[in-house]
Amino acid sequence: MNTRARNRILTTAAVASVSALALAGCAGGAADSGGDAGGEITLTVATFNDFGYTDALLKEYTDAHPNVKIVHNRAATSNEARENYFQKLGKTGLADIEAIEVDWLPEVMKYSDLLAPVDEKLTDRWLDWKTAAATDKEGNLIGYGTDIGPEGVCYRSDLFAAAGLPTDRDEVAKLLEGDWSRYFEVGKQYTDSTGKAFFDSAGGTYQGMINQVEAAYEDPKSGDITATGNDEVKDIYDQVLAASATQSAHLGQWSDDWFAGLSNGAFATMLCPGWMLGVIEGNAKDVTGWDIANVFPNGGGNWGGSYLTVPANGKNVKAAQELADWLTDPAQQIKAFENAGTFPSQSDALTDETLLGATNAFFTDAPTGQILSERAQAVTVSPFKGEHYFQINDAMQKALTRVEEGTQDAATSWAQWIDEVKALK
Repeated sequence: MNTRARNRILTTAAVASVSALALAGCAGGAADSGGDAGGEITLTVATFNDFGYTDALLKEYTDAHPNVKIVHNRAATSNEARENYFQKLGKTGLADIEAIEVDWLPEVMKYSDLLAPVDEKLTDRWLDWKTAAATDKEGNLIGYGTDIGPEGVCYRSDLFAAAGLPTDRDEVAKLLEGDWSRYFEVGKQYTDSTGKAFFDSAGGTYQGMINQVEAAYEDPKSGDITATGNDEVKDIYDQVLAASATQSAHLGQWSDDWFAGLSNGAFATMLCPGWMLGVIEGNAKDVTGWDIANVFPNGGGNWGGSYLTVPANGKNVKAAQELADWLTDPAQQIKAFENAGTFPSQSDALTDETLLGATNAFFTDAPTGQILSERAQAVTVSPFKGEHYFQINDAMQKALTRVEEGTQDAATSWAQWIDEVKALK
């Protein structure tokens, strides 16, 4: 996302978005569409949050394939999309192209035979680790990589100024350089000065911390669940909740109050993967002062990333594969980045001059392309996510929320989380 292309995200993610394109073009014919049966076809694409697939972007495809109509269904959250995906996979009712989040991938790989594989000619277009994660035991790549989530720290420069803290992004990067203790130390300075919250939630901050642990919940070799006995997990839980008591706004991410907090100054900082930039801008359009610093506590961090999958029993598998290929081509990944800040996973896209020169007017003209490129290079840990990762992490998020909402103390909520994790075995 840069000064030439403003994000078109919904002002709230509480409602699913549906857009249909049936647009005539001047290039190609029925054969160009890859339609399995030829003639007029409708391709459905199901995503969540904001992948940067604007009507204008999809129109480029339908202009070149005039016999194709694209219906884009967007779920409000990845949880909603996940529930629908696993209820219908291998049955009926899924879109021709279904987006999945990286945290679901271990579960998805169990059903890789139900997905149409990516053409072998395309497998080297993505970063190696992005491809490896979505390749099954038979060597089939079952997902078209979309984005990755290198993280910086987004902050409100106006709120920093009110607290007597530096506001220039380079100075803020120096201020926050160090481990998580340093981040929370600056948070204490902010809250002591203003009496206001420094970060949005324990859950969002925990996610950035746990993504720096190589094997938080399961043993990579055996697949056994090790979460409840992992001292790193307990230390992060304790550290983030200790800071949360005075520094968190206690606003769970994706809640109505959290969306409002993006614009009303409820918190001064939040951890920011590239895709989060579009979320902030879309929900704080009238705010001036948001910026992003080229820094992340304790080194580098990657939060999230997604793939497009093509259910093998779809009505238009070949045409869907062609569209998925096009949507994840380097050129389209750059456009998606311009539209929503989704950071490319395509190797060629990472060296694109458009990406490296991208700035963001909303984020005080920050050089977001360069910042996120450097943040991606700072990532040293690609955490192992086994079969039960999603359920364990979701249970942890709920445990943190219970403490922040005051329904349980930290010890009681931890004990409940242990019971829930043990029930998965």
